[in-house]
Amino acid sequence: MIPRYTREAMGKLWTDEAKFSTWLEVEIAICEGWNHLGVIPDEDLKAIKSRAAVDVNRINELEKITRHDVIAFVSSIEEHVGPPARFVHLGVTSSDILDTALALMLKRASTLILEDIDALMDVLKRRAYEFKDTPQIGRSHGIHAEPVTFGLKLALWYAEMERNRTRFRQAVEEVAVGKISGAVGTFANVDPSVEAYVCEKLGLKPAPVSTQIIQRDRHAHFFTTIAILSGTLEKIATEIRHLQRTEVLEAEEKFAQGQKGSSAMPHKRNPVGSENICGLARLVKSYAQVSLENIALWHERDISHSSVERVIAPDSCILIDYMLNRARDILDGLVVYPERMMENLNRTHGLIYSQRVLLALVEKGVSRDDAYVMVQRNAMKAWNEDRNFQALLREDPEIGRYLDNTELMALFDISYHLKHVDTIFERVFGSSER
Repeated sequence: MIPRYTREAMGKLWTDEAKFSTWLEVEIAICEGWNHLGVIPDEDLKAIKSRAAVDVNRINELEKITRHDVIAFVSSIEEHVGPPARFVHLGVTSSDILDTALALMLKRASTLILEDIDALMDVLKRRAYEFKDTPQIGRSHGIHAEPVTFGLKLALWYAEMERNRTRFRQAVEEVAVGKISGAVGTFANVDPSVEAYVCEKLGLKPAPVSTQIIQRDRHAHFFTTIAILSGTLEKIATEIRHLQRTEVLEAEEKFAQGQKGSSAMPHKRNPVGSENICGLARLVKSYAQVSLENIALWHERDISHSSVERVIAPDSCILIDYMLNRARDILDGLVVYPERMMENLNRTHGLIYSQRVLLALVEKGVSRDDAYVMVQRNAMKAWNEDRNFQALLREDPEIGRYLDNTELMALFDISYHLKHVDTIFERVFGSSER
């Protein structure tokens, strides 16, 4: 079930009432533009602005007859306004209204999405500093590699979200474009100054050139950027799912009082929120694909893009709004187990320090290939026999020729791996904490 914040905020932007109201905003702005040129008399403009109203039920009734939503909309306005309505939709085409209104709706939705991004980044920053110095094993291919900190993982996500925010702002700038240039974009029946007036009033930029529609590379940019954003959320959610596995259990989603994880197994605590985000990301990414397909249309326009956008525009915005808020809540309440992280870090009996030993031998004059063989044979023995890696190195006479016990012990120091954490944090967040 979609939470209240989506239904009441983002969801309201995509209702039929909101859509038709935005169309009316565009139509009235066009009338005002014509009025400035002296084409629509003041009294007629006043009548249009005071009498025009959105009646969703009536528009739907008329559309059953006209089989054309914009004509049904304009006819409904005419019923409310009377004779002055002859000036409504003057010199323009349906796509002038649809595309300009869509740009306005996407821009308004984007304001909420940017707020969501900022809220998630606030949580990521706070929790990154909370766990800045909490050691955790880094993994490559799912296998223990070398130490990191959990705070570094969160800082990485913050930096990626910062890139997403930049990309998204650029995409909004690209899609926030209006078009009031007539049937094939030539301004044959509408003055360019009308377009300039409408776009300035609505906070949009005029498309420098268009056909009957605003070109869909702009929309593809917008929806693929949302898809990339969903990919980051999926990445975060996937990591949480791995960390919550019973064998790992370094972090887990908060389990609320009264919550149940399984209808059959009372012990279950599942990462359902993160799984939910991963599933929805698949859907959002599929919308990016069809937005790319919308770029190539026949000649000056066809409407193969229209049916697609009626689905992907509201769905992409509503879903990413939901996913951002869900991710924020999960991370805000994420239960972290530092002791378990340390336990897992030590699980391989010191194998994670193998590179330090390798480099120390190289510094002593051993060729890299020879040093690798010396370290690897002891590492494989530690794996296979579940023995302490440092102890095996001490027993190896060939290694003993280059490294004594004191030198070996110094190589198994976790602080060596974490000595630049502060530097990385400063690069991500700047010099001040929070």
